[in-house]
Amino acid sequence: MRLPLNQRVAILLHEGIKGTRGKTGLSLLRYSEAPIVVVIDRECPGESLSALTGIQRNVPIVASTAAALEYKPQVLVIGIAPLGGVVPDDYWHDIKDALAAGMSLVNGLHAPLSTLPDLKALLKPGQLIWDVRKEPPNLDVATGIARTLPCRRVLTVGTDMAVGKMSTSIELHWASRLRGWRSKFLATGQTGIMLEGDGVPLDAVRVDFAAGAVEQMVMRYGKNYDILHIEGQGSLLHPSSTATLALIRGSQPTQMILVHRAGQTEVVNGVPIPPLSDVVKLYETVGSAAGAFGHVPVAAIALNTHHLNEAEAKEAIARTEAETGLPCTDPVRFDAGRLLDAVMHN
Repeated sequence: MRLPLNQRVAILLHEGIKGTRGKTGLSLLRYSEAPIVVVIDRECPGESLSALTGIQRNVPIVASTAAALEYKPQVLVIGIAPLGGVVPDDYWHDIKDALAAGMSLVNGLHAPLSTLPDLKALLKPGQLIWDVRKEPPNLDVATGIARTLPCRRVLTVGTDMAVGKMSTSIELHWASRLRGWRSKFLATGQTGIMLEGDGVPLDAVRVDFAAGAVEQMVMRYGKNYDILHIEGQGSLLHPSSTATLALIRGSQPTQMILVHRAGQTEVVNGVPIPPLSDVVKLYETVGSAAGAFGHVPVAAIALNTHHLNEAEAKEAIARTEAETGLPCTDPVRFDAGRLLDAVMHN
């Protein structure tokens, strides 16, 4: 499945536009081809989405599902990605109002909603609840076979969660296609799966099979494409993250792109982010397993400068290049060409 392209979409984003948990909804607004007709966020009804986010999409913001019905949405997407993936208590009213009004529901959170009796009772013929985070069937453990593929396999890795790994992979994918290469974006999280229509919800996979799930996906596409852009998850620096190592082992990347939010100095609970040059060494050492799998270079740095003005962004990019000796840019704000050039020359 994917986010439907022939149905009007509403995105539920309470406290997600101005807050820190709206990654899913904002990414859909930036990248989805679906007709998104309204955003629901009680914190900023009536305000300009483009002024608040920089996303050039003329979509009204309303305070509730009831107010959104004026725009005749057919699908409600839960647009937040909170740590732990639990439905906030104050979201249930809007979710039930949407189902009662005849909308289908797209749920990217960990908590499955399609099996809840009180929600199922609201469904009418033609309505459905899509729980995106479901473990794929027929999984096996990884074997490292992806390293035999002839294609380039570019994995985004990060200094933290939610710094822009998916956006970087998508921008690289689009840039690759513009150059005429056979490129495929491989989604590993709920938002990427909604956009692409396939992929592996990696944080829903049992840890023993996580690398194997990635390997199966990479092997499925690797012989038919010149370059695979693999969406990164988590960070080796984050104490709650388990997905990054599975992605590295399962995809056997040929190059990595390190994604970092400009100016961020710690991850969580005082855990510091080391100098980026040291983080590069960490990822290259883990990527190669100290030589067991061959050298896997971090080819470039993708710098998230969303919170900076343009002059500050350019200064941060130049400073990062000087500190690391690696090409650097913000692929969303500018373009991914510099990163792609680095990939092709490694």
